[in-house]
Amino acid sequence: MISEELLSEYGASVLTIQKGEYIFRKGDSPRYYFQIKEGAIKMNHYNAHGNEFIQGIFGFKKSFGEPPLINDLPYPANAIALKDSQLIRLPKNRFFDMIHAQQDVLIDIMKSLSERLYYKAIIANSITSQSPEYSILNLLRYLKEEVYQIEGTFTFKVDLTRQQIADLIGLRVETVIRTVKALQQKGTIRIVKRKIYY
Repeated sequence: MISEELLSEYGASVLTIQKGEYIFRKGDSPRYYFQIKEGAIKMNHYNAHGNEFIQGIFGFKKSFGEPPLINDLPYPANAIALKDSQLIRLPKNRFFDMIHAQQDVLIDIMKSLSERLYYKAIIANSITSQSPEYSILNLLRYLKEEVYQIEGTFTFKVDLTRQQIADLIGLRVETVIRTVKALQQKGTIRIVKRKIYY
């Protein structure tokens, strides 16, 4: 999204994190702008029963956590590395210096936020869809093409559990399990050692 060179000009540093490590937690105050150099991040929260709800997944060159940063509000979710990752981290005050001086960056951020709203609308449509197959394939397509930017048939290994897929698209886990089996029988996906490949 924002060029690494420009972020570096404004004082950004690279942060290396391990799979499962938290970048921030729900309720924390935003102190940095984050952009992914390598890896993938999920934003989630847990309900009172300890069930996980994934709000979004972000991959290469994507940023995350800007709405609370811009509005000076606490984070509404956790950000956790889905795999070993490298993040570009720019302090909040320098982020605001940059967007005041670089109007094109502000436009890019607006486009990125608009894309996320569009994705939320697509997921909402999936949730209201009568077809679990459509909902699951729509999610897999988005993750493969937009988050991980992978091409080719059966080249994307889905690192989500059936429960996480269900949480993302508003289905029961039993429905996801049944639908995944049907998609495998149709040859739309492959399952190798319980992992989905799309």
